[in-house]
Amino acid sequence: MSSSQPLLHRVAEKDRAPVPFVLDGEPATALEGDTVLTAILTNRAQLRRNEFSHEPRAGFCMMGACQDCWVLTASGERLRSCATLVKAGMQLTTGEPA
Repeated sequence: MSSSQPLLHRVAEKDRAPVPFVLDGEPATALEGDTVLTAILTNRAQLRRNEFSHEPRAGFCMMGACQDCWVLTASGERLRSCATLVKAGMQLTTGEPA
């Protein structure tokens, strides 16, 4: 699978308000109420790459316990993407080149 193809595809519930955000320097859109994890994976094939093995990661526990889904804000704040709701204007960095 190409890293530019989304891992997740919406099949229902598409009527929520759009939420614009920036992902690795590129404009992206999520839906109101999406977690950061969902917002990223509906735009990309992976969340980030493991810092040790460099293998693609897409989250693991989905409840904020394992820290596998962390991403950074533009200001350097580390977020658990599975437990953080996306907000309009967020600037997120996954470690992938822009």
